[in-house]
Amino acid sequence: MLAAALVAGVGGFFAAEETAAAQSKIAVIDVRRAMLETEQGLRVQATLKKLFDSRQVELDAKQQKLQAEKEALEKDAQNKKVPQEQLQRRFETLQKQAGELQAIAMEYQREMQRKETEMTTPIYQDIIGIVRRIAAQDGFEIILEKTAVPYMRADLEITDRAIQMYNSAHSGGAGAAPGKPAPTTQPGKPAAPAAPPAAAPAPAPKKK
Repeated sequence: MLAAALVAGVGGFFAAEETAAAQSKIAVIDVRRAMLETEQGLRVQATLKKLFDSRQVELDAKQQKLQAEKEALEKDAQNKKVPQEQLQRRFETLQKQAGELQAIAMEYQREMQRKETEMTTPIYQDIIGIVRRIAAQDGFEIILEKTAVPYMRADLEITDRAIQMYNSAHSGGAGAAPGKPAPTTQPGKPAAPAAPPAAAPAPAPKKK
């Protein structure tokens, strides 16, 4: 009788757990998309792209100049009309300039990352606040990051709703949002981000 009561008790426990799980309200949000597709997110992307393009133009100009000097050095070396010591000094200078160019590219990358974090952190914080508000309004017990969910019903996603709520709350912002730019962010962000994701690639010198 005791064994039977124990089995019945355990069965009742699991049945109660299954019932509670079935009654739980769960939603899903793509935090990254919510950030980037708000009106402010689109403005941030446009600003970062403009900064990226200007930095890339600078790097391209430096790279082209370096390439021209390299080709001139190779030509002089083939003609054998320039003393070897002079060629060696020019070669060492080119190596130094190439290292400096790489350092500049890395600094531009860090600059992009700093600017991105500065501009996207407020959006991220507001989106998380909206997620909490939606959870309180609709009684959601759990709201999951979409990238961490292998499958879901489409009606469980609240990303578009979060975007609309953000835009409504910030409708007094300056200017209209520009057209959505082509994605320039790098993939592979954490499933449940604790910090804003990247929105633009870092400049790098082109290989010739």
